[in-house]
Amino acid sequence: MRKYLCFILGFFIFFSFNGCSNQTIEDMNGSSMQNSQHNAEDDSQTDKQIKEDYTVDTRIEDVIQDPVFGEYGRLIFPTDRRYYSGETLKELHLTWYNGIDPDKTVEIVNYLKSHAEAGETVFYDIYTEQEKKEDPDKEDTGLFFFKGKPGAKFAVCSAGGGFAYVGAMQDSFPHALELSKRGYNAFVLIYRPGAQTACEDLARAISFIFEHAQELQVDTACYSLWGGSAGARMSAWLGSYGPAAFGGEDLPRPGTVVMQYTGHSEYTEKDPPTFACVGENDGIANWNTMENRLQALSNLGIPTEFHHYPGLPHGFGLGTGTVAEGWLDQAVAFWEAQM
Repeated sequence: MRKYLCFILGFFIFFSFNGCSNQTIEDMNGSSMQNSQHNAEDDSQTDKQIKEDYTVDTRIEDVIQDPVFGEYGRLIFPTDRRYYSGETLKELHLTWYNGIDPDKTVEIVNYLKSHAEAGETVFYDIYTEQEKKEDPDKEDTGLFFFKGKPGAKFAVCSAGGGFAYVGAMQDSFPHALELSKRGYNAFVLIYRPGAQTACEDLARAISFIFEHAQELQVDTACYSLWGGSAGARMSAWLGSYGPAAFGGEDLPRPGTVVMQYTGHSEYTEKDPPTFACVGENDGIANWNTMENRLQALSNLGIPTEFHHYPGLPHGFGLGTGTVAEGWLDQAVAFWEAQM
């Protein structure tokens, strides 16, 4: 027993000091993919040691500055401080969002930390160092990875934020975490503000995943794009026109688009199957606009599913504790029906 405890203690100390740096696929081809193949018992022990590292009373700045995240810790929360408030995880408030669940926030950051400390890569650059040097705004981009089962299909989740910032902690991190629990490989895109640049970053992210599908252990067939608010517009545009239209590779359009609360009305005859949901009290995205768009797609013979929830405002995220709770399971079922 003493030898076993010493082994666990040594394991924890080693990874606490080594952490996981911001790296590209090229950097992680060898070690990080091997490190991800941990014994289930060791993973369980690590989770027990890490789970209480962050609590609702943890300062947001302490998460951002945690050495385990290296340079990408600053991308977990909005890079522009004007768009969030609060000192602790419990107090986090994002502009234009409602109902942020502190317990889910804590679960997300503990997930990222525990997997990073276990030697897994949880963040990938989508642009090269040269590209970032030529365009410094690309420094604030990348993909957080919530790993599912090896060989499972993947989803890319894009948060809203009015194309001014990325509200990932309400609009994409929770979704990706839940999708990974269901076995799917889920990515959270951190993109540049602006509709055009955001779509370019999404196209680049999809191209990146396709290019490195083998190393990432993802199935690229019938991938899905998920988004809320501005992120829903991005997902819809990429669904309508494909990655190549925004500077990405000439790749298939998504097999499914999942949209939350957006007034996006544009569509094409080639749009993919689309799931959408919105609150009836949304003062930013009129639910009738969403319904009309889904009806137009349905009239073209495109599979659709639409839900509107009485009393809900904009930005309800997973909808935990509301009339919308469970919508994500319906969206997953819709995606699976298209596979």
